[in-house]
Amino acid sequence: MTEHAAFMQQALELAAQALFLSNPNPRVGCVLVAPDGQTIIGQGFTQQAGGPHAEIMALRDAAARGHSTQGATAYVTLEPCSHHGRTGPCCDALIQAGITRVVGAITDPNPQVAGQGFARLRAAGVEVIVGPGGEASRELNIGFFSRMQRGRPWVRLKAASSLDGATALGNGQSQWITGPEARADGHTWRARACAVLTGIGTVLADDPQLNVRAITTPRQPWPVVVDSQLRTPPSAAVLKAGSACHIYTSAIKPAETEALQAQGATVIAKPAANGQVDLAAMLHDLGQRGVNELHVEAGATLNGALLAQGLVDELLLYLAPKLLGQGTRGMAAWGPLEQLDEAIALQLHSVTPIGADLRVLARIQTA
Repeated sequence: MTEHAAFMQQALELAAQALFLSNPNPRVGCVLVAPDGQTIIGQGFTQQAGGPHAEIMALRDAAARGHSTQGATAYVTLEPCSHHGRTGPCCDALIQAGITRVVGAITDPNPQVAGQGFARLRAAGVEVIVGPGGEASRELNIGFFSRMQRGRPWVRLKAASSLDGATALGNGQSQWITGPEARADGHTWRARACAVLTGIGTVLADDPQLNVRAITTPRQPWPVVVDSQLRTPPSAAVLKAGSACHIYTSAIKPAETEALQAQGATVIAKPAANGQVDLAAMLHDLGQRGVNELHVEAGATLNGALLAQGLVDELLLYLAPKLLGQGTRGMAAWGPLEQLDEAIALQLHSVTPIGADLRVLARIQTA
């Protein structure tokens, strides 16, 4: 497998260029190598939904350079698709281009593919090798795998606090606990998500836009609001942030619904037995709508409900090197617990300095 590592690494770097671009499609890169096993003759990555996939971009690149693809090897970070969607099957395009070997990082979890792409290639006499770069490809597409395998997005909960755990001062002031570098980094995580979620409390208190402003991005995530009693004002900034706002409610209020729909919002009723929004049903619905990664920037009440119901996959925490004393504590309101072993166990995925602050990515441990 080591002989394929360098070309697959280049394909993975190409795939990363689709990070803010390809949703809801996976981020995929492709490198074409000549029969000599050394010369790169074409490369590409997945474009916006409805546009060419990585394999097609690489084949076009080879053609533009005047290279023949007969007998070439294709390094692809995800199994070439085998179905007709908004584009044709990539496995057929590789076969028709004379590719004789495909090195794929990992099998596509999409039930419409799920090994059929590799099978079709093998049936056409193409050598198929699967495995190099698989873990990195899955990590890059963690939301796509979640949606395909669990029917719901990968849920990432973001919060910022001081080192002594304060998320705001006692008077409510919280802008800004962290520095500009951490805030820009937070917008990078927003940009890679399909949707950004908050609660009605945050909408009423802060009137956030929930869009990406600190970095350049080719697409904006959907803003999503959990609003059980449909209190979102039609003048809310979240309705004017440049992307379709989705509001989940448990109330049937025709007048309020009509006013919000007039502002371009999509209002979806997902009532739970307790009169709140059924959060699990909301996540399933977002998955049905093509949301891969859901980025949560909410208050303690919604954060706590998501954690208590086991609906969070990882925490994105920014810790500022300061002490705020008797401020607002607790990024998530849930509990209280009776025993320490009832705690939600986390596994540190990465700890990274961002400017003067510290970014901690911690994943919920599952049995």
